Amino acid sequence: MTINSSGWDTLLVANRGEIAVRVMRTAKALGLRTVAVFSDADADAPHVAMADVAVRIGPAAVAESYLDPARILAAAEATGAEAIHPGYGFLSENADFAAAVADAGLVWVGPPASAIAAMGDKAAAKERMRAAGVPVVPGFEGDDPTDEQLIEAAASVGYPLLVKATAGGGGRGMRIVRRPDDLSDALRSARAEAGAAFGSGRLLLERLVEGARHVEVQVFADTWGNTIHLGERDCSVQRRNQKVVEEAPSPAVDAALRGQMGQAACDAAAAVGYVGAGTVELLLGPDGAFYFLEMNTRLQVEHPVTEMVTGLDLVELQLRVALGEPLGTSQSDVHLSGHSIEVRLYAEDPSQGYLPQPGPYAAWVPPAAIRVDHGLSASGTISAHYDPMVAKLIATGPDRNTARRKLLRALEDTVFFGGATNRDLLLRILVDADFVEGAVHTRWLDGRPELAEAVEAHPLSRVLAAAVWLTHPSLSH
Repeated sequence: MTINSSGWDTLLVANRGEIAVRVMRTAKALGLRTVAVFSDADADAPHVAMADVAVRIGPAAVAESYLDPARILAAAEATGAEAIHPGYGFLSENADFAAAVADAGLVWVGPPASAIAAMGDKAAAKERMRAAGVPVVPGFEGDDPTDEQLIEAAASVGYPLLVKATAGGGGRGMRIVRRPDDLSDALRSARAEAGAAFGSGRLLLERLVEGARHVEVQVFADTWGNTIHLGERDCSVQRRNQKVVEEAPSPAVDAALRGQMGQAACDAAAAVGYVGAGTVELLLGPDGAFYFLEMNTRLQVEHPVTEMVTGLDLVELQLRVALGEPLGTSQSDVHLSGHSIEVRLYAEDPSQGYLPQPGPYAAWVPPAAIRVDHGLSASGTISAHYDPMVAKLIATGPDRNTARRKLLRALEDTVFFGGATNRDLLLRILVDADFVEGAVHTRWLDGRPELAEAVEAHPLSRVLAAAVWLTHPSLSH
């Protein structure tokens, strides 16, 4: 598995943590020279040790390190990097940064800046999708409408409805409104939150589809005119619009619906001249109708479940497409085999409003029987400056129930001696009757607050934890 030797051979990964490690693993397998960037908080991080070359780009604050385009471009110039992979988060969906990379004569491992910009504005993206024949949730966008215009439009959109920021994501700048009397306050708070988070307070309205699932389609396009989809992922288990559990394929999607969704996703990508890996997020209603939500113009956090059921390395595909190679895989070559489920293990306390738990941890031992993507050392510190993810745990089996049981066992075997984590929440989700039956929707977890309640540790569990510490070779020596 080597990459075309006539192309570039040095890749800078403009990210940190598990995704930096993930990208470098494939890059090294392809024979590429790798460059890491790091802040002061990450000087001893695994991605730094893993790279062939590492460059300090600033202090811990993201605005002065991972979110500073000039520092990252300077690191590329200093190390002779010829290509930049942005990972996810940080600058990965920043069209100006993608353009700056290209202007510097470097290869951007991602879609063109024009495609990022086209999909970055939710209102404009919905208009493009309508023109391309992709189903869109009924709503109102307008041209930077005022609160008064939105209130007037809400009557025709209908209640319940969703107020959404046109920029950004992650649930910020989003409010559910069930009664006209509540709309003014929702607009005011959503606009303020969006302005603080994204620098834009522009809003749109969408009809709220009750009981809907979040189903997203992985697409890939090359520079030779080929666009394919790799099936769907179901990300319906969410907390305040943040994904908690992801799986592939969706338990609610059959072959016929998969084909329809996949074609719509490919049409969406083609409408903006897409190249590389992208994810078209769809809302799937209880009646089987689906609607375009948005397109993530990057590699998704949950991409491993797609890799596990297709047998494809999505990072390798990204790198080969960026080199100018054709995909080499046609739609008829894509087959889904088995079932894969991913959970995100976080250093956070669900019983305290999901409060992050930064600080030192004495030991981290991933379970051995499943795939675990992480960027932590055996002991160290969860930084207060970044997302408190410990790891992504991915279990795969011939069917959904086998994958679910494997994931349960793996979570039980996971060793993390530090602050609180969301492990008990994940265990409760995996054994809940609704989840076992696949009968969940995007508001399901928010409606089950008892799943996040604190669990009092049994005295025996403390004894067992101490025994693990004393007997595990990597911990006791």
